Amino acid sequence: MIALLSRDLALAVRAGGGFGLGLAFFLIVTVLVPFGVGPESATLSRIAPGILWVGALLACLLSLDRIFALDYEDGSLDLLATAPVPLEGVVAMKAAAHWVTTGLPLVLAAPVLGVLLNLAPAAMGWLVLGLGLGTPALSMIGAFGAALTVGLKRGGLLLSLLVLPLYVPTLIFGAELVARGAAGQVTATPAAMLAAITLATCALLPFAAAAALRVNLR
Repeated sequence: MIALLSRDLALAVRAGGGFGLGLAFFLIVTVLVPFGVGPESATLSRIAPGILWVGALLACLLSLDRIFALDYEDGSLDLLATAPVPLEGVVAMKAAAHWVTTGLPLVLAAPVLGVLLNLAPAAMGWLVLGLGLGTPALSMIGAFGAALTVGLKRGGLLLSLLVLPLYVPTLIFGAELVARGAAGQVTATPAAMLAAITLATCALLPFAAAAALRVNLR
């Protein structure tokens, strides 16, 4: 399992592996927003929580099709399906590799990009906490969607259509957590909901994704 995680991380770091692509997209979205809505500090501060979470969500979408597609094309996925390692564990490791190479850089870069949107200093910690709690769920949901569409030609669009509705609860509670943190309100409820969503997806979706892979590999 650790060897599989190390392999996926190494592939992501290589040229063309998608490492840094989500972070670059996140940066572009954050930089372009002030040009679209204007430079008013009050406006940027008000919309910053939602914009940052939408940018992070869309950045996670960019590399979802790589989770299983490359292994499917070179036949590695068939070998993994017949290996002694449970296929559910393979799904979990690939989702973890996606989070390390995509979600974790977004979490670390979010406070810096929040400054560009005039996010309130009181909300910086809640932004990092929210992304830290929510982005693992995005990667796991994305792995489930990638398992459903593996083997389909040009399945990237279908993958996005399948995954985006499942991302909505995480987006709602993540943005609400940051907004409440900026306003000095109680943040326990959105933080608990984010943690619950992540725990539920990590507990259930590896089994659903493994079942979808078995069907697609028949």
